[in-house]
Amino acid sequence: MTLDPRISAVTDRIRERSRPTRDRYLALIGEESERGIDRPRLSCGNFAHGFAASGEDKPAIRSMRSANIGIVTAYNDMLSAHQPYGRYPEQMKIFAREVGATAQVAGGVPAMCDGVTQGQPGMDLSLFSRDTIALSTAIALSHGMFEAVALLGICDKIVPGLLIGALRFGHLPALLIPAGPMPSGLANKEKQRVRQLYAEGKVGKDELLAAEAASYHGAGTCTFYGTANSNQMMMELMGLHIPGAAFINPGTPLRTALTRAAVHRLAHLAATKQRPLGHVVEERAIVNAAVGLLATGGSTNHAIHIPAIARAAGILIDWQDLDELSAAVPLIARVYPNGSGDVNDFHHAGGMAFVTRALLDAGLLHDDILTAGADDFNAYAKAPRLEGEALAWREVGDSSNPDMLRPLADPFLHDGGMRLVSGNLGRAIFKTSAVAEERWTIEAACRIFSDQDQLLAAFAAGELDRDLVAVVRFQGPRANGMPELHKLTPALGVLQDRGHKVALVTDGRMSGASGKVPAAIHVSPEAFGGGPLSLLRDGDVVRLSAVDGSLEAIGVDLPSRRPAMPPPPPVGTGRELFAFMRRDAPSAEAGGSVMLADMEVVL
Repeated sequence: MTLDPRISAVTDRIRERSRPTRDRYLALIGEESERGIDRPRLSCGNFAHGFAASGEDKPAIRSMRSANIGIVTAYNDMLSAHQPYGRYPEQMKIFAREVGATAQVAGGVPAMCDGVTQGQPGMDLSLFSRDTIALSTAIALSHGMFEAVALLGICDKIVPGLLIGALRFGHLPALLIPAGPMPSGLANKEKQRVRQLYAEGKVGKDELLAAEAASYHGAGTCTFYGTANSNQMMMELMGLHIPGAAFINPGTPLRTALTRAAVHRLAHLAATKQRPLGHVVEERAIVNAAVGLLATGGSTNHAIHIPAIARAAGILIDWQDLDELSAAVPLIARVYPNGSGDVNDFHHAGGMAFVTRALLDAGLLHDDILTAGADDFNAYAKAPRLEGEALAWREVGDSSNPDMLRPLADPFLHDGGMRLVSGNLGRAIFKTSAVAEERWTIEAACRIFSDQDQLLAAFAAGELDRDLVAVVRFQGPRANGMPELHKLTPALGVLQDRGHKVALVTDGRMSGASGKVPAAIHVSPEAFGGGPLSLLRDGDVVRLSAVDGSLEAIGVDLPSRRPAMPPPPPVGTGRELFAFMRRDAPSAEAGGSVMLADMEVVL
């Protein structure tokens, strides 16, 4: 199928805009490949340290007769998504030996859980944990002991952080190796119902905890389609997984077979010096990730992470690009919170193989990208299975659940549901795919808050029972690290269910779990430093419309006002340690990473 000209035009614009930085990035990794640190360039003392404790693999590593795979792991046994990784390194070492290669754990990275820190002080560390993970990945790979990289991580900031760090070593081949979603527990709609009842005071904490524990009940990724599972979708469409690896449950024979295949594949790529990461992550792969995000209604957090990942490879993408792609890409999946079923239901309905085939047949994906996990991108349009003990892939047919997955000819929406809104209050993202169309335009007097607890207190006091645009400002990267604001959703949902016209406008974050309330999120420039949100006052009329793409204060002379004073900087729970990251962080549209902003000077 010929590539859709709208996809081609956006890709060409990104490529042209990025040419200087991309050329410098490719020159950097070319230099690293030719003269960077690796095993043959280590001194004998350096090298001996690197294999001293490698046990039965010591002779092979010492002789340099085969590839050595560096494992960077986000394992911890508090976080359900990453708990399965505990046994992966010993398994992967066995799989490597099967093909004459070796593997070593190069290092670990932190993996914080937004579910645990949601609404808590620790959430202020969440976005910058991505930079910390990238830095930790770079440290792990800096020893020069490896010819390939296996990245073990799944969740929100972990996958982008691993990828950003590994791209500094883009001359090496790399794969992301997922662990899969937990089996389905309590239906997400029922969990949402109990949360809203708790917000209304109709059930107590014991009932709420019982519902949450029945939903998040075992090892594996949370089953709603938030940032973590959107990560897995994107890695498939960038060619950075073994095909079909995203949504196989932990602890199953098929899951183990896919991990084994990943190790064997990395050993082959390393031995043949093929498909280095920095050449796999290029403009077309970035566009494929964005197209998949839009077609499946994925997390708006990736409006931050896609630009950050791209910048790490010298590629510049912005929200206008995402908006134009969204206009070209129909929504063909509804996974909770955009629908009733979870990612397990999505997978059983046809999952990533169905989505990939549908988008390829419509000319909405680049089929000519260089893939790491397979020789050809068309392999990602097939689903994995076991035939006896052998791993095989099969074509998928029609969706088995048209309430969850539909063909391009009969989409849920004719666009991807992620729109750029802009005006005198700045630029923001509005995720329409989770919001009823009659709520795509909200115009009402605003109420200003400087943190989410202020809003919840006003809700509890009965002060918000009216049409309302809730403005929660000073939540951007420079102000407090840009926490997610999910705990606002039940309260705002209650107001909406009472018949009020309600919207949220914030320079903070929401993600794929943000739900049914219309919201302009990631507003840039942020309020901290004098952005337009700092000039709003209680009672100003604000218009938010995904229909005409507007984000406006109506009838207000904003430039004549003095900016509101920001709250004091966050202290406690380690937040003061991240002050240097907040101080010079760029906008959300540029990826929100001071590390990447500084790196552009190098590139």
